[in-house]
Amino acid sequence: MAQRKPYDAIIIGGGHNGLTCACYLAGAGYKVKVLERRAVVGGAAITEEFIPGFRNSAAAYTVSLLHPKVMRDLRLAEHGLRIIERPLANFLPLSDSAYFKVGNALGQTQTELGRFSTRDAERLPDYYTMLERAGGVLRDLLLETPPNVGGGARDVLTALRAGYRMRKAGMAARRDFFDLMTKSAGDLLDAWFESGPIKAAFGFDAVVGNYASPYSPGSAYVLLHHVIGEVNGKRGAWGHAVGGMGAITQAMAQEATRRGVEIATECEVSRVCVDDRGAQGVQLADGSMVDALCVVANVNPRLLYLKLVDSQALDPDFLRRINGYKCGSATFRMNVALSELPDFTCLPGRHLQAHHQSGIIIAPSLAYMEQAYFDARTYGCSRAPVVELLIPSTVDTTLAPPGRHVASLFCQHFAYDLPAGLDWDSIREPAADLVIDTVTRYAPNFKAAVLGRKIYSPLDLEREFGLTGGDIFHGALTLDQIWSARPVLGHADYRAPVKGLYLCGAGAHPGGGVSGVPGHNAAREILRDLRKLARERDRDGR
Repeated sequence: MAQRKPYDAIIIGGGHNGLTCACYLAGAGYKVKVLERRAVVGGAAITEEFIPGFRNSAAAYTVSLLHPKVMRDLRLAEHGLRIIERPLANFLPLSDSAYFKVGNALGQTQTELGRFSTRDAERLPDYYTMLERAGGVLRDLLLETPPNVGGGARDVLTALRAGYRMRKAGMAARRDFFDLMTKSAGDLLDAWFESGPIKAAFGFDAVVGNYASPYSPGSAYVLLHHVIGEVNGKRGAWGHAVGGMGAITQAMAQEATRRGVEIATECEVSRVCVDDRGAQGVQLADGSMVDALCVVANVNPRLLYLKLVDSQALDPDFLRRINGYKCGSATFRMNVALSELPDFTCLPGRHLQAHHQSGIIIAPSLAYMEQAYFDARTYGCSRAPVVELLIPSTVDTTLAPPGRHVASLFCQHFAYDLPAGLDWDSIREPAADLVIDTVTRYAPNFKAAVLGRKIYSPLDLEREFGLTGGDIFHGALTLDQIWSARPVLGHADYRAPVKGLYLCGAGAHPGGGVSGVPGHNAAREILRDLRKLARERDRDGR
């Protein structure tokens, strides 16, 4: 009789998707252990004190995509999670005298937009309707396992269900969805609007974590990906987790512990143990082994298949395609402590105003964003980077001392692979200076207000958080790497080409962002397989 293994599932990586998956598996009665390389769980969604007295979200920095079902099922609110909607959606300083605001209500934004184009203000409701129609199609697919191309009867049924949903949505929604899946964000927005500020405000979503021009085909999908979330039931809104993004993953860890999940930190996995039966467990960096019925990886697919799994266990064609899997979001991330709020030349004042509580976007036009991409392709770094500045301490006073503030700076485009002769350890400080100077051009007091900073270059994001290529999404959200093709055609159902090995991170459908959806969906497929295995054992008398 085969000896029972100590765990039903081992999860590699204690990021939010790993914790989500662990909660669902343990909630179904299975024994689960999470192995986290770092000293704290949460992956890129953690809160850290980066200089004495100042705390902020480390890598992930704002909330919208966290799925309501995951929040309910994991009882995150009961574990203390509270999310506050931004009082103002976005603020774009355009010049020394001009600015544009995107409000939380249609009327607010129409009034702002009317200063630049009456025609655009009139068209805005139709644009939002179009996004909602297309977003509805995508939302319906989020919690579904994509069909494997060339798969069996279940995959055929899944594809038919997706087709039925598409048909039920109506022709207008299908056309909108097709446009957003295939076109560039720039072409889409140019067709809708004539004024630059509204195109810049909406086009920013297409370059967040996307190493591409806003005129690259497929960038409209990245725009759609970023507008399908919600905050406290309000669709399309973005907000702040009180206590930082670590509040999300700490609430998940509490629920996991309540359900009996074992969480081990400072446990680096060096190898997935595979034999002719499939995945049998893992080997840790210290040489010890942990056995389980299945292994679930919450890591980038390239990291899993090229470093943790013996190449002999994988098909050569699969390996070739994983080698070609595109990673690298060209993201540069920084936290700063501030002595005072930024005083924008176009909207003066160091006292708290609504725009300080918004997403402050330094990218006044689509052409600016495109040039930032071209610069990165040529020089490695944008000479005038795209910057989103958030000041969460304006709504969450727990993050900084009284009268002081913390700011998150999320920046594009900074390539992981630099031109010959350059390396990130040498240029990370100059790159950070460039970001500070970019904001200071619009808020002249900003540089002098910086009391300290914590920098995460693309290489730092890889080293600190295991984000291969510094990619915040575990792989580019391009047309050849989404839905049934994520990460590779034939393996979109969270199952690896090794029996008993699964992928539960953002390298699986539906991709990046702090959503919990890949972990939720992977758990459903793992539970199906574990129950099937139990039935087979009962039948065989084992």
